[in-house]
Amino acid sequence: MKLKWSLLLALGLLLSVFLVACGGGDDASEGTEDSGNKEKTEDSASEGEEASGEQVLNLLNGDTIPTMDASMATDQYAFEFLGATMEGLYRLGEDGKPVEGIANDHKVSEDGKTWTFTLREDAKWSNGDPVTAHDFVYAWQRAVNPDTGSEYGPYMMGGVIKNATAVNGGDKPVEELGVKADGDYTLVVELENPTPYFESLTTFGTFLPLNQKFVEEQGDKYATSTDTLLSNGPFILSDWESTSSSWNLTKNEDYWDAETVSLDKITYEVVKDPQTAVDLYEAGTVDRAGLSSDLVDQYSTHEDYIVNPQTSVFYLKMNQTRNEALANTNIRAAISRAFDKQALVDQILNNGSLVANGLVPANFTPMPESGEDFREVSGDLVTYDLEKAKEYWEKGLEELGTDSVELEFLAGDSETAKQMNEYLANQLQTNLDGLKVTLKQVPFEQRLDLDTNMDYDIQFSGWGPDFLDPYTFLNLWITDGGNNKMGYSNKEYDKLLEEAQTTLATDNPARYQNFLEAEKVLFEDAAIAPVYQKASAQLLRQGVEGIIVNPFGPDYEYKWASVSK
Repeated sequence: MKLKWSLLLALGLLLSVFLVACGGGDDASEGTEDSGNKEKTEDSASEGEEASGEQVLNLLNGDTIPTMDASMATDQYAFEFLGATMEGLYRLGEDGKPVEGIANDHKVSEDGKTWTFTLREDAKWSNGDPVTAHDFVYAWQRAVNPDTGSEYGPYMMGGVIKNATAVNGGDKPVEELGVKADGDYTLVVELENPTPYFESLTTFGTFLPLNQKFVEEQGDKYATSTDTLLSNGPFILSDWESTSSSWNLTKNEDYWDAETVSLDKITYEVVKDPQTAVDLYEAGTVDRAGLSSDLVDQYSTHEDYIVNPQTSVFYLKMNQTRNEALANTNIRAAISRAFDKQALVDQILNNGSLVANGLVPANFTPMPESGEDFREVSGDLVTYDLEKAKEYWEKGLEELGTDSVELEFLAGDSETAKQMNEYLANQLQTNLDGLKVTLKQVPFEQRLDLDTNMDYDIQFSGWGPDFLDPYTFLNLWITDGGNNKMGYSNKEYDKLLEEAQTTLATDNPARYQNFLEAEKVLFEDAAIAPVYQKASAQLLRQGVEGIIVNPFGPDYEYKWASVSK
């Protein structure tokens, strides 16, 4: 998932891909956007809450919501609010495990390719219409229909749902996508190959249902405001338009499991400055605030202080198509080794984030047989090494026949992001003789557009996993993949990942060996330059209970959250 963060996880944003998703993002929201995997609570409600008896949670967001159209969403923020207001076949519960959603049961054929879901009959849209199997068929077809222009539809469904790639390529009609309604409350899904993680995949935003009549009635206005949205999940998005800097989530009384939902309202305000966020927290205006590095030193002994390790990874993307220098492997290898990552996480982030020396994060997924952490087995694939960086740099310059290189560095515009961007640019220019880096710092939504159009040289980006499997990270860089967006291509890499999804689909130990090999190929090619694995330092008011922090998909789940009085 693209991260704003994606940093879709510092102030400006995961993403990601983050930019999705969970896509590529910048850790700009670190200061106010709040990601984490620990629950805390708040002692007392505000005066207004006590007076009204309502359960209200007041939060901040690092930026506006780019879209609420599930077919078009690619980033952390969109999937966060889609997850709160919508429900798919399943939703994520404790420890990232799928729990009942619109589906209350499913069966899988012996060959693992046909999944039959039984849907509950008491689920409704917020306009009163029943949620049916036809809503899933329409939504999934819409997501892969080439006329829709979805990035995540073909990315998430291609190679998974039968005929998804052919439909998206215009080679087959949408009706031949492997999803059918057998009556109103039975959904039959045919897969291209057995997919070990498919149940968790159904929790993701791209697989949400849509009410066809409503969507088509709204036309181009669909999902651009509260009035042009329908919900079938725990909350309804209210007081929102596409450019809104504040909005609310209100309890959906028509949700099938509404009696489980304790919160009456969650308020959101866009704040990009960490100090402003903390000031609002200190004033009792908001219940959670992310901390930038300087604020960590100030608040690390505060009773509300927590550090939340996460599974989002941030890196430098290097576009091999726009700048001749970045098409050179030695130049990329030099850049990958020319900045001190430990100093960055210790001094600039100062929030528990870890140095990243590979792509698949630590403490994300164990090896199938040994149970060892994938990251430990794969090891450090690219580290800060100034001597090697200079060697690669000189080789690259010689191959290019030049003594200087100019690069544009695309990144987020939050205060935390700016500090990190300036640090990285300075490190690269200082350590690589003849390199000039020009910073281009823009709002998250603009950065998404520039990434989509591959209109950048180097980009600070991130990815939050979309499902619990290394493939969610490694498939980013398949040749011409929907999230590649940097011109990387390696036939061996593509083959290893294709085998993992096809001939090895039912042999998990063999799949993971392919993943280990593929990750090594990626860094032998110096395709990306890993920077860090995210954690977030926050202030979270005591008395807020039951917030689930997801290892993939939406950062937070509020269905079971409550505020003690």
